[in-house]
Amino acid sequence: MTTPTFPTFAEALRVWTRVGLLSFGGPAAQIAVMHREVVDDRHWVSDARFLHALNFCMLLPGPEAQQLATYLGWLMHGVKGGLAAGLLFILPGAVVMLALSILYATLGTVPVVAALFFGLKCAVLVLVIEALLRVAKRALHGTSAWLLAAAAFLALAAFGVPFPFVVLAALVIGYVAPEAFTAGGHGKAKDGPPALLDAALAVDPGRIARMAPAARRAGLLALALWLWPVALLYGSGVFGDIAWFFSKMAVVTFGGAYAVLAYVAQEAVEHYRWLTAPEMLAGLGLAETTPGPLILVLQFVGFLAGFHGGGVRGGTLASLLTLWVTFAPCFAFIFLGAPFVERLHDAPRLKGALAAVTAAVVGVIANLALWFGLRVLFADVHRVAIGPAGIDLPVLATLQPAALALAALAAVLLFGFKLGLARVLAVCAAAGLALSFVHG
Repeated sequence: MTTPTFPTFAEALRVWTRVGLLSFGGPAAQIAVMHREVVDDRHWVSDARFLHALNFCMLLPGPEAQQLATYLGWLMHGVKGGLAAGLLFILPGAVVMLALSILYATLGTVPVVAALFFGLKCAVLVLVIEALLRVAKRALHGTSAWLLAAAAFLALAAFGVPFPFVVLAALVIGYVAPEAFTAGGHGKAKDGPPALLDAALAVDPGRIARMAPAARRAGLLALALWLWPVALLYGSGVFGDIAWFFSKMAVVTFGGAYAVLAYVAQEAVEHYRWLTAPEMLAGLGLAETTPGPLILVLQFVGFLAGFHGGGVRGGTLASLLTLWVTFAPCFAFIFLGAPFVERLHDAPRLKGALAAVTAAVVGVIANLALWFGLRVLFADVHRVAIGPAGIDLPVLATLQPAALALAALAAVLLFGFKLGLARVLAVCAAAGLALSFVHG
């Protein structure tokens, strides 16, 4: 049997650049973009392998979507592929965030930029809903999976259970009762030929083993490069504080940025006094509407920390240092862990455990969609207690008609006209800008 021909590295670079540029809206939307690019459109990776990789990334600290890109890039082209995919996922958003940080620090808010990002945010809401429907259709097989997804949603949305506990509980349930989550067809390939990577591994089963040593070396190097500036700058003022503080954040951000933003805000505002509370909220707003992981809000915090003492130059250096210590460990985790996880791809109990995590992830995405949707469409949302639980409810009078209209436009373009993601985002961004001129 002939080994399938992989896409060239240049082809992969174009795809990962596209993913990085379109990665608006948090992990749910970013995972949806990646799934469409590498599973649906190009058939490079199968649903089962994509979800297998995603499940592992959900168990790691740090931004799971960026780590997923690194994992998939490594599967396709080894270490250089992982580096390219992971870096290109970060760079567009990091460049935009740096530019917006400079504008914010020197000029304050920029209405034109805010209007463009408002349109993007409304389109992303529809993209998140589409991702939820697609992932649920392909990941939920059987009653057990549906019940676990519903339980994960309720645990997060109603009871405020910390994200790591939800994922770990699903992992244990799937490990103890793997047949409940694999007997229903989880991970079966779609009709037609197998995905490119799966076909290649069937012909060359030793591929992963040959890639593993280089991945381990790269992982150890990433650990060294991460810890080197932390040790070098420790105790040296603001840059030492930035290196130490954000390195700690890099290893405790289970469940994405929202899991630690309250702690980051408290420490950065009250302890280090790098910025004010309104500035922290402004940074979160910028991070929510720029491409890349939401954890890029830390870059904004780092920039203002350096800006107050060293101007734009100091802010830029502090911003780059923040990026370094935040994302270097992400590459280490993937390069050290992915070869091991791939070797266990067909182990029954691990397969059941990760299938259960997949079901729980559907509940996680549903919770993200609800959280994001309420805050896009309504200006005010409050939480109502119901016994030991609670529920977020919108203040109906604060419905934003412009946001509703832009979301409806995005839904028509995406579901009705089947336009590509780039076109939908571009049209909605332009519409947001046009609305700002009409109402401005």
